[in-house]
Amino acid sequence: MKVVIQVAAEDDAKAWALMMRHSPGIALPNRVFVISEEAVRSLQEAGIRFTELAHPTPAAGAQGVVPSERV
Repeated sequence: MKVVIQVAAEDDAKAWALMMRHSPGIALPNRVFVISEEAVRSLQEAGIRFTELAHPTPAAGAQGVVPSERV
């Protein structure tokens, strides 16, 4: 799953270096990134400060169905 985060301005350079190694994500304006959950864990382990803006959750009642999976 992808997670949308906004990195603290002070940690922007460190975050870029780490994300380039761990996640083929999307960079948006104002230090906002769409990255994998693995990359989020890597940022946390490195002590990089960020705010999680969106974390998709499965729809209610759709257990066992992956988003965008053909049914």
